[in-house]
Amino acid sequence: MSPTTPTTPGPTARPPLIARPRPAAAPLPTTPAVRRAPAAPAAPAVTPSAVPAVRPRIEGDWFLLPAPRPEAPVRLFCFPHAGGDATAFTPLARALAPAAEVWALRPPARGGRSREPMPADFAALTAEVAAAIAPHLAPGRRAAFYGQSFGALLAYEVARALPADRRPELVVVAGAPSPAEWTERESKDLDAAELLRLTGLEELVSADPELVELALGGIRTDLAVSATYRHHPHPPLASALYALAGAEDPMLATTDLSGWAAHTRGAFDQLVLPGGHLLATVDRPGPVDLLTSLLSGRATADPSSGTATASTATASTATATATARATEEQPSW
Repeated sequence: MSPTTPTTPGPTARPPLIARPRPAAAPLPTTPAVRRAPAAPAAPAVTPSAVPAVRPRIEGDWFLLPAPRPEAPVRLFCFPHAGGDATAFTPLARALAPAAEVWALRPPARGGRSREPMPADFAALTAEVAAAIAPHLAPGRRAAFYGQSFGALLAYEVARALPADRRPELVVVAGAPSPAEWTERESKDLDAAELLRLTGLEELVSADPELVELALGGIRTDLAVSATYRHHPHPPLASALYALAGAEDPMLATTDLSGWAAHTRGAFDQLVLPGGHLLATVDRPGPVDLLTSLLSGRATADPSSGTATASTATASTATATATARATEEQPSW
């Protein structure tokens, strides 16, 4: 999790990545290999001249459409990091068009909702977001979730809270340990200023003390909510699930995110990408090639098909292995 940039609310050009096929009865290995994307030259900055001018739109209280594309075949709902706001996904929304229309979550207590209180705990936040998102997930309408850090956990829990016929076909989680491994810590033990630095966003706000305080306030709010999260065993999702880690992420104890395999009976894969804790930010679009490949190629599981790529027993073993390897105690944002 990490802060928002002030006033806004969010690594590299990569060759297209194709999702792992779903062979019948092909269980995940006990220790799935972590694929590492090759380093590539820095992606060019997204500029207004590089994309068609489309006016952003607010949908209700909870969503920002940074680049509305009603004709897009899929809606990608994006969940920001701790302290983050919806406008962090503006570069991603522009870069993904026309393959997908980005619907970025606008959490309370920041940005345009700065006067609205955050729900008291993680369960309440999950319920409110699920209620807000459900009307935009009509059966037959393709949808996917992308979340990073704190937003990755929220994206997963919201997907699980939705009715089965309104769950996304794909959930992509970045920079977060699996729910079973999410560290339970009191918010007072987490340093918001250190989190701002570790996420690489401090330099974006450091010139303005007022913006720094706004950023830190948003982080503290989300850390307090994060501290209330408790994982409870439950049936895995049928949605395909992809877990991403930045190769230089200073906040993950390990880039092995195979623990997420236990939380889906659909397709699963994990990938290490160049970058730090946050892949998509207000000045970087994030994993555009991967998301385009997954969304355009439909390299995902059909949530209603029930097709499994790994048994629950195998997935549980993978979770235990990943937990054992995470020997360093690190905060989970």
